[in-house]
Amino acid sequence: MAEEATVNPDGSTTFGSEGAAGEDVPPNMGGEDFEEAAEEIAKGIDPAFYLIFAVIIVGGLFLYNLLKKRKDNANMDDFFSNLDGDKFNIKLPSAVDEYYEVKAKCESDGWEPGQPMANGQPTNHHRLLAQALMKRCIADIPIVTHIQKESQGMNKLYSQSMCSVKQWKSYQAAEAMVSAEVEEVRAEADEIEPGWSQAVWRQAMQYHNMIKQKEEQAKSQAAAQAKAKEEKSKEQARYEAVKKAVEEEKARRAATAAELVKAEEREKDSKKSFKGGSIKKGFLDNQKGKLTSSLFFSTMIDAIMGGPIDENGVEHETESRRAQN
Repeated sequence: MAEEATVNPDGSTTFGSEGAAGEDVPPNMGGEDFEEAAEEIAKGIDPAFYLIFAVIIVGGLFLYNLLKKRKDNANMDDFFSNLDGDKFNIKLPSAVDEYYEVKAKCESDGWEPGQPMANGQPTNHHRLLAQALMKRCIADIPIVTHIQKESQGMNKLYSQSMCSVKQWKSYQAAEAMVSAEVEEVRAEADEIEPGWSQAVWRQAMQYHNMIKQKEEQAKSQAAAQAKAKEEKSKEQARYEAVKKAVEEEKARRAATAAELVKAEEREKDSKKSFKGGSIKKGFLDNQKGKLTSSLFFSTMIDAIMGGPIDENGVEHETESRRAQN
């Protein structure tokens, strides 16, 4: 029969059989008792559990790193495949085909590869072929130097798995094409003049540098001329601005001088009006006004007194007054 567990108000637990027997209840479990119990439980765990748990954690970390590395490699492949996509997409210059056209024409005229010069002097065919081959060689210089510069870096990247397979194959194809062109030029040089293959590329490099130097000098001169022209334009603009400012200042000063002259003339006219005949004329007008007033009053007096009075104050009899007398 299962025993009944009873939880007491103080937190202790008793079972039915213990209560019936009247045995004492075990004391409460404190902090130290709890730690001892936990240690006993830990001692009771199988060590294989810890081993399995560690294996799971290590395996998870390994799987995570593996997936992350694959993702990074995929992103790096995409990056390098898109980086400098046209870097090794090179083609041979048109001077190569032009050389073979000249060679075919010379062969149709009777020239044969390796034919010696007549009396140690180059024939017309030799000159045409040598010029065409040198032009071809000079045109090849940029792609040859490009592959030479990229060779060391690409080999290092490939050895460290830092470039994509696609880019590496593109580089290898370009390198093989350029190497074949170099050897073919040397072979053609020996056909034109035996032993020329040892010096043809060195001569082509010298001519290429000379041409490049001339082009750079021409660019520098053009840039200097453009800069001088620009400076001249700026100087002209500054001169025009100064000239305009001077002309405006002259116009302003002329206007100011004209205003001063007008003011001076007005001042002279004002002085003349105070001292001249204008005021006298006004004075006479005032006297005439006074005379008119005196005549008006004399007329009024004449009407009242019966006779006019002249300007000297003498009374004149009217007809009616003489009749009365």
